Amino acid sequence: MCGIVGYVGDKNGIPIVLDGLKRLEYRGYDSSGLCYHKSNKFNLKKKKGKVSDLEILIPKNSFGSIVMGHTRWATHGKPCDKNAHPHISMNKTISIVHNGIIENYDSLKEGLIQRGYKFKSETDTEVLVNLIEFIKTDLNLSLIEAVQQSLTQVIGAYSIVVMSIDEPEKMVLAKKGSPLVIGVGKEEHFIASDPSPFLKYTKRAIYLDDGEVALISKNQLSILTTDKKIKSPTINKLTMELEEIEKGGFETFMLKEIYEQPKSIIDTLRGRIIKKNQVIKLRGLNESANNFKNAKRIIIVACGTSWIAGLVAEYIIEGLARLPVEVEYASEFRYRNPVIYKDDIVIAFSQSGETADTISALKLAKEKGALLYGICNVVGSTISRLVDVGTFTHAGPEIGVASTKAFTAQVSVSVLIALGIAKLRNQITNKDFKIISDELLSIHEKMQYTLTNCNKKIEKIAKKYKNAINALYLGRGLSFPVALEGALKLKEISYIHAEGYPAAEMKHGPIALIDENMPTIIIATNKRNYEKIFSNAQEIKARNGKLIAIVSHGDNQISKIADHVIEVKKTNYYLSPLINTIPLQLFSYYIASLRGCDVDQPRNLAKSVTVEWELIEVWLDGFWLSIQFHYSIIYFFSKLPSS
Repeated sequence: MCGIVGYVGDKNGIPIVLDGLKRLEYRGYDSSGLCYHKSNKFNLKKKKGKVSDLEILIPKNSFGSIVMGHTRWATHGKPCDKNAHPHISMNKTISIVHNGIIENYDSLKEGLIQRGYKFKSETDTEVLVNLIEFIKTDLNLSLIEAVQQSLTQVIGAYSIVVMSIDEPEKMVLAKKGSPLVIGVGKEEHFIASDPSPFLKYTKRAIYLDDGEVALISKNQLSILTTDKKIKSPTINKLTMELEEIEKGGFETFMLKEIYEQPKSIIDTLRGRIIKKNQVIKLRGLNESANNFKNAKRIIIVACGTSWIAGLVAEYIIEGLARLPVEVEYASEFRYRNPVIYKDDIVIAFSQSGETADTISALKLAKEKGALLYGICNVVGSTISRLVDVGTFTHAGPEIGVASTKAFTAQVSVSVLIALGIAKLRNQITNKDFKIISDELLSIHEKMQYTLTNCNKKIEKIAKKYKNAINALYLGRGLSFPVALEGALKLKEISYIHAEGYPAAEMKHGPIALIDENMPTIIIATNKRNYEKIFSNAQEIKARNGKLIAIVSHGDNQISKIADHVIEVKKTNYYLSPLINTIPLQLFSYYIASLRGCDVDQPRNLAKSVTVEWELIEVWLDGFWLSIQFHYSIIYFFSKLPSS
């Protein structure tokens, strides 16, 4: 989940890379650094903290036409200057930036130590750069040959950019399990973890596939596949506009993205509901219509906010299409030996399309023969290329680490899929289809109403609870996953402990926490379980709890007993998460801002978790791993002098 930026051309690449690193800071902000050639040696600058801390170290007259930079989210080794990237090999001939985890770095490191190598950092990346140097020198290889040879000994995920003193006009790139994109300019190339760093310079992009290695200079681009064959690259035309990745007058990206939700819903729905024929037009759904018609089960895999969107989808699909749905944490799915049938449909929810655990879950499902369906926001992402079919949400770039508009876009796609499946399986009447689809097409107006008319009141409520230590979120039915999402947002950006709970379960534990200091937020907009949630509200007040209630306009029961009331527009039950989520986003945002928290870059978090820890996989695949381990050791020890 680190960010990589590189430039090769005639321009001064230093400001280009620094600006690019700022755009990728959402991927990690523990430390940053850059490296460029100067006078036949590497000029290296790196610093713990944000890119602004690094920028201070760079002399204003610095020039580099071949530059690479990195912003780090720490995995191996604590955040500090010495563990920051780029890393330079012991003999100062090779430099590298890396996103991912080298799982067998200990065995590789031991072999290198036996060869006399010394290490300055605690990172797995420094092991890799020294491995490349050793192999390049020992076998007298070119840079790209040394990288290819070194990666045959590596277990894990990586995207890397490598430079050599011996080949100062070139960079070598490689990818496996972590994203890497090449921007193609006129006599210049850009490298980045996603296209945003080079969007102002070019809209032509090449997405590297797993196992591919690329050699670039200002006029050269060669891509080699896993079998070392030259590949003719596919150049994609980016549709993203620069304005989409700017704050646009808002104080933060998160606030901007909260307010962009009505538009993102319009963009996500555009052209996908054919009212005249009562048809849902989703390419992924239409291409796999027979699969959905005959499926006995859907399995949803996701992480974080996307997992919660999957829970919402479960309620909606089961309610409308009457098709069983199971929602799985992607991080646990692969490790518990799940039962997967060939007629199952596995749907992955992911904003970035690069979440490592979700990708691994999909690969497992693919091995079992299930149909893979992807719902993600980023065109060209790993998940979008891995799945059999899928749907893009078209929410636009989401820079804030805490997801907002991606969540509501995923929910809107879930409604479309549910309506489509319901039609295929004859589970919905024409009347109900019309009611829900018509309401969905106008839901952005009700979302905008909440943003325009409730924001000041929510900010006022936030001022009263900005110093709270705990918070409880309660909901029933479709409001339960919304409560989970509200609690998650508060935790992510304000660092206040919060729990989301099914309201009926409050009496099985959380009720013990309720007192006059702890706010309880209840979502009470749905008629079908209103009386039950009203009873929960009374239980809270009976214990002197502070009650914040989200209710529909015209509510005359809970509003009378709640300490604070936020009224939203009435909507269809299956669409209620699109409305009810917004007040919770704003509440979290205002509390975090009042507490002085960095809402765009919360501590310890990163936007896309593109690394994972493989301890259990080591045990499961022990035989294969042991072969790799011994290969590494044998290679190094074979090069040791005889005693």
